[in-house]
Amino acid sequence: MKIEMPFRAADILIPRGDHTLFSTVACDQFTAEPKYWEQVRELTDGHPTAYRITLPEVYLSDDNSERINAINTEMKHYLDSGLFAEYPHAMIYVERTLSNGSMRRGLVGAIDLEAYDYTPGTTAPIRATEGTVPERIPPRVLIRRDAPLEMPHVMLLIDDPKRTVIEPLKDSCTETVYDFDLMTGAGHLRGALVPESIQESILSALAALCGDEEHPFLFAVGDGNHSLATAKQCYLDNPTPENRYALVEVVNVHDDALVFEPIYRVVFGADTDELIGAVRAHFAAMQPARLTSTMAAITSKGEQSFPCTSFPVGELQELLAAYVAEHPGTVLDYIHGESSLRELSEGDGAVGFLFEGMKKSELFPYIREKGILPRKAFSMGEALDKRFYMECRSLC
Repeated sequence: MKIEMPFRAADILIPRGDHTLFSTVACDQFTAEPKYWEQVRELTDGHPTAYRITLPEVYLSDDNSERINAINTEMKHYLDSGLFAEYPHAMIYVERTLSNGSMRRGLVGAIDLEAYDYTPGTTAPIRATEGTVPERIPPRVLIRRDAPLEMPHVMLLIDDPKRTVIEPLKDSCTETVYDFDLMTGAGHLRGALVPESIQESILSALAALCGDEEHPFLFAVGDGNHSLATAKQCYLDNPTPENRYALVEVVNVHDDALVFEPIYRVVFGADTDELIGAVRAHFAAMQPARLTSTMAAITSKGEQSFPCTSFPVGELQELLAAYVAEHPGTVLDYIHGESSLRELSEGDGAVGFLFEGMKKSELFPYIREKGILPRKAFSMGEALDKRFYMECRSLC
């Protein structure tokens, strides 16, 4: 089936001046660390900066009206003062050096929000990978609704194992539009203009990823799903041509710098033998052919291993959530890193579950079949390696 391409060039704005002080990390990071954002405020004081035209979620409250009004005023000032250089009908090739030295490559352009749907089971070309919480959208609508400027941290993933879309751009994109070190030790960011002469070939390569699917699935939302859902709601509320599109960065899920890290589970205050027995029994009741991997249950008494499915986090999440609901005083937590899991599992009544994470090649097939991932299925890197704000687009 031929797809109506939902990705396109856009009129992109790039700030002039000190890019290190302008560019800040996505607003949904460091939500429990106000000291990080205080450091950003101090670093950027007196300079044009994304910090003053975003609302870090650490500061979200019941009444954000004063801060939102200040953001919109600052955005208008940036636009009126000539802060931005405009690149009409542009795509930007991005090279992001991460805090560990690896490089993630991406492509910035606009997507058609009519092709995006976060409903589980949708057949839209752009689909969410996580459950969308409707209650989280209205506060974000208040922020975007009257904003004259869009500045995204949305990252969309494509399933391109042959590396036909983004990776070939390295040698073609030689006109650098920014090249600078990111603040707080977050690495480096370089962006280059994609020549208009190759934009059509990029769109053709994207279309080829869809094959002959009846309902082509081209983009999976990797980061920023609630921001994209907010943009969609603003478009539905006010369907202007500007609101119909949203800036995003497209990244190949097979990029070597993009790592899927498991998010392990630990339950505190449990009858460890009872809980482990229930989990073991659940997987033991399955067809043996499905049990292609191994899970370990870790307690202060040692470690037990047993067969499980190749991506067990969905079944495990349901089991543990039900157990905690039925056993007052127990707590389920989500843990990054095997060493942390083992340490936390040493306490009385604690049991940690260690398992293999999702392979990157499994993401798109899973979303096609299941609709969305289980809660906290995996992590796509540390907070400092998330997308930093840079490209902007006028919504006026």
